[in-house]
Amino acid sequence: MNLAEISSDVPLFANDTIIFGVLSVTLALIFYSSSLPRFSKFYSIIPALLLCYFIPSILSSVGLIADKWIDVSATIIHLQSIYGNLDGVTNLHTLKEYAMVNHIKPSEYSQFIGGSNLYYVASRFLLPASLVLLTMSIDLKGVFKLGSKALIMFLTATVGVMIGGPLAILFFKFVAPDILTSVEGTELWKGLSTVAGSWIGGGANQLAMKEQWEVGDSLFSIMAVVDVLVAEVWMVFLLLGVAKSDKIDKYFKADNSSITTLKNKMEKFSLETARVPSFNDFMILLGIGFGVTSIGHLVGDNLSVWIKENAPVLVDFGLGSSFFWLIITATTVGVFLSFTKMKSYEGAGASKIGTVFIYILVAAIGMKMNLNAIVENISLFAIGFVWMIIHVALLFIVAKIIKAPYFFLAVGSKANIGGAASAPVVAGAFHPSLAPVGVLLAVLGYALGTYAAFACALMMKWVS
Repeated sequence: MNLAEISSDVPLFANDTIIFGVLSVTLALIFYSSSLPRFSKFYSIIPALLLCYFIPSILSSVGLIADKWIDVSATIIHLQSIYGNLDGVTNLHTLKEYAMVNHIKPSEYSQFIGGSNLYYVASRFLLPASLVLLTMSIDLKGVFKLGSKALIMFLTATVGVMIGGPLAILFFKFVAPDILTSVEGTELWKGLSTVAGSWIGGGANQLAMKEQWEVGDSLFSIMAVVDVLVAEVWMVFLLLGVAKSDKIDKYFKADNSSITTLKNKMEKFSLETARVPSFNDFMILLGIGFGVTSIGHLVGDNLSVWIKENAPVLVDFGLGSSFFWLIITATTVGVFLSFTKMKSYEGAGASKIGTVFIYILVAAIGMKMNLNAIVENISLFAIGFVWMIIHVALLFIVAKIIKAPYFFLAVGSKANIGGAASAPVVAGAFHPSLAPVGVLLAVLGYALGTYAAFACALMMKWVS
């Protein structure tokens, strides 16, 4: 891991057991307070889901917890023993500058880097399990009845990322050209191409752009921070919009009847099958969720390797990612179970357990957003924010023209910028039964990612 990716010294709580406890208590306090009448007005403006995401980011920013960190004092002492005088290097910021100027290799300080595995556990275990439990009762016909506007908004989001990068460069070329200088000897547009890959497809597409344009590890690390934080700031605004979705739909003059019908149908089914869940019910549900998750890992780990070795052309479509096949397997099996008697376990709380897993994932994602990193790389973040504004503006323009509900705008955007890990979260914020819609759209992002990001990179090169 490169030092540029790290924005925190050793946090107060560096043990995953304690960090998980902090996040769990945070979630409990949020939902307890949301049930109190005195906070009803507050939660009518600020949705609980946003706090589940934003409070962990604050805890990370003030140094209570962290997604990844480095022992700054120990690193300084170690480097001083090798290179001699390190006067003026007293904190993480000056340590980063020293490492960059003197081309210190990550291997020379890697032993002092630590990190939490909670996001990995949440995204690789809880997310697929939640998708199984949420799709077990899915009304597939109802999802398909959502119509073409969902696809149009997804493709609009893709185009927004593609043209946003070049337009952001053009903007700063006239407003603040100094920002567009080379970073670490590499042209800036090459680094930004990795952001495009991530925002359209995901991690696999991001790495494809890194290799395609030979982006150095240091620049890639900085761009990874820009990628995550700009995307997460946008997610804050998306979640704020969920609470105002009716007003936004009214502004768009959108017909959200298909979404409302699907939600009502799922709620009616839950009420009709509702029962007091037994111990056996809970054990069966956990067995289904994590059993299918294990099958997903088995399929993903082996199929991704086979594709890389025997059909490398498919890697460009994102099919060489084990995470892709994990999500596909979990969703497919969940859909299959929705046609069996297993569907009745919705009455025992299948979607409720799945939603709990989703909220733990939200808290883990929030922990990754350290607001201090924005200050450290303010010029690059300025490019990222302008890029995101262009993406958002295009979405709102098209949504207004075709009268698309806010749900399609939000999920179409996160299916690109966030992929399968974030799209179900945003979709599920509207209603748990809608989470699979986010997954289905995110799958398209994997396929389009490399090609759209390549086209974006070429356009950024031309305008640079």
